[in-house]
Amino acid sequence: MTNLEKAFTLFDDYNRNAPEHLTYDGTEYPSEYFYALKLHEWVTKLDPEASESLLLASRAQHIGRWEIARSSYPEGRVGYLKWRTDLSKFHAAKAAEILESVGYEDETIQRVQQIIRKQRIKDDEEVQTMENALCLVFLQFQYDDLIAKTSEEKMVNILQKTWAKMSDQGRNMALSLQYGDEGKRLINLALGAA
Repeated sequence: MTNLEKAFTLFDDYNRNAPEHLTYDGTEYPSEYFYALKLHEWVTKLDPEASESLLLASRAQHIGRWEIARSSYPEGRVGYLKWRTDLSKFHAAKAAEILESVGYEDETIQRVQQIIRKQRIKDDEEVQTMENALCLVFLQFQYDDLIAKTSEEKMVNILQKTWAKMSDQGRNMALSLQYGDEGKRLINLALGAA
């Protein structure tokens, strides 16, 4: 086994501990494991020549996400942003711990952490690829569920923010996805109002 394969196995084993599950195409998955696989798939579609660091980051981007509950932070935007910042640090530290255990050098570990923390997003092509992939996973697998429990105004705002995070490549991929009638309507509304 290569170091990459060993790291993937350890990341996947860790994410299989996610308490929440989802069913996709008739198969049940621990949610974070499923999303890690789909994020990795999108990264390889967006960048078929992705570096080893980007591939590693794609599989560890949200590793152990369930361990820091949103409910343990105050309600509102400030609490949300603090939670997201703490999660990002946690994911980067957990990834580093696993990468070190399989023998990766510090340089690779630091690069993976930069991508996971989304540092210099608009100036770093690999970080932008990761952001595109995250947005595409959201639109493909989480968007419909969110529509069902979110007001139109808030949904339009979320879509506009999602669009702003993506590069042209990500936006083009997003427009190529299949959406239900309501999903299409909201995207058209969001982009028309942007």
